[in-house]
Amino acid sequence: MKKADIGMIGLAVMGENLVMNMESKGFTVAVFNRTTEVVDKFVSGRAAGKNIIGTHSLEELVDSLEKPRRIMMMIKAGAPVDGMIDKLLPLLDDGDVIIDGGNSHFPDTIRRTKYVESKGKLYIGTGVSGGEEGALKGPSMMPGGSPAAWPSVKPIFQAICAKVEDGTPCCDWVGENGAGHFVKMVHNGIEYGDMQLICEAYQLMRDLLGMSADEMHEVFAKWNTEELDSYLIEITSDILAYKDTDGKPIVDKILDTAGQKGTGKWTGIAALDEGIPLTLIAEAVFSRCLSAMKEERVGASKVLHGPKPEFSGDREQFINDIKNALFAAKIVSYAQGYTLMRSAAKTYNWNLNYGGIALMWRGGCIIRSIFLGKIKEAFDNDPALTNLLLDPYFKGVMESAQAGWRRVCAAAITNGIPLPAMTAALNYYDGYRCENLPANLLQAQRDYFGAHTYERVDRARGEFFHTNWTGEGGDTAATQYNA
Repeated sequence: MKKADIGMIGLAVMGENLVMNMESKGFTVAVFNRTTEVVDKFVSGRAAGKNIIGTHSLEELVDSLEKPRRIMMMIKAGAPVDGMIDKLLPLLDDGDVIIDGGNSHFPDTIRRTKYVESKGKLYIGTGVSGGEEGALKGPSMMPGGSPAAWPSVKPIFQAICAKVEDGTPCCDWVGENGAGHFVKMVHNGIEYGDMQLICEAYQLMRDLLGMSADEMHEVFAKWNTEELDSYLIEITSDILAYKDTDGKPIVDKILDTAGQKGTGKWTGIAALDEGIPLTLIAEAVFSRCLSAMKEERVGASKVLHGPKPEFSGDREQFINDIKNALFAAKIVSYAQGYTLMRSAAKTYNWNLNYGGIALMWRGGCIIRSIFLGKIKEAFDNDPALTNLLLDPYFKGVMESAQAGWRRVCAAAITNGIPLPAMTAALNYYDGYRCENLPANLLQAQRDYFGAHTYERVDRARGEFFHTNWTGEGGDTAATQYNA
């Protein structure tokens, strides 16, 4: 057998399926796993008879590869990645490429790119989205790192990734050092938001309208043929239709405590670091945290009381209102995510292609949806667009959807049903379009207790003033800072 085109370290779900995907596209793949029994089982089982080379050491893996070598890691993020890099570097030649395909935190990827390049090698940190099925059939891939590594990796990545209708690959170069993993992190944050919004729509239908799982299945199936057409709407419809062995909906038997792996949290932290109001995604993360407090919530439900949900009105109209609320809030989620990417690009000197990112998310990934094409069009029309909400298409959607959105939020609050993400999105929309927020009073308060100064509406921006509010404070003001 000829030498392999690429090596894969880590044969868990994602690694194994990516290997099968690569081999099906005509590439020979060498594989290694820390537990070598896993390699033997894979090579003699699922990979039997295919152009896949099993290896039992890193030295053997490296020797089995064509030069320049390309080695991809699909291993646990954090210290294991650093450890593997240190083991690989002495075995590689200058110009060889190390690829991290896990959900690494982007500051780690920035650091690792610099470190690997200092040793004469090249580094790529790539986001891979699509789960098990995506990895096998075509994921969305978001590579960043050493620009010089991209030509070597591009033919493989663009062969194995998902394609949109016209054949365009859902993978392209994102930017330097940690840009790929940053964009994947924001993707996952938007995923958190999308999932939470869908769950809130589900709770409204279940608890306020008293709908059955089968009825909700029909609604989501219909929505998936309209403007909400997306992977997450599709699987929600499937989930609601799925029956347990006793013929009852399995969704009703699943404990309401949600887990998380950290990418949503990282997105929220990055937004705070950048000073960007990523309110919807933050609420989605906090909603998972609240869900995990199951025992406390059970106890609180017996002590704390609110209104009993009662719906009176046009049921079909309200279901349509929920659809509009979901769609409008979803747009806000993407608007916030893109604003964060734009801010980070300035901070880290990345040249991000925002329309291209939307195209990368059109297929293969968890947040793929039909309206991502509209995001690409928005940035094609105005590459300097500061906020998606200002694009004519999205502005029109918000205007037509907001009446239903407001009715839904009002009904939920009146009936005591939590809608943290939908209401956060509406508050952001109303705040963003508000010419005069009450921050003038806030600045006065800061100046009163801390002499933090303020600007005036009747003076030029950048000129700061302090008032001796009590007559006892003197004229000394604090220095300016944004924290």
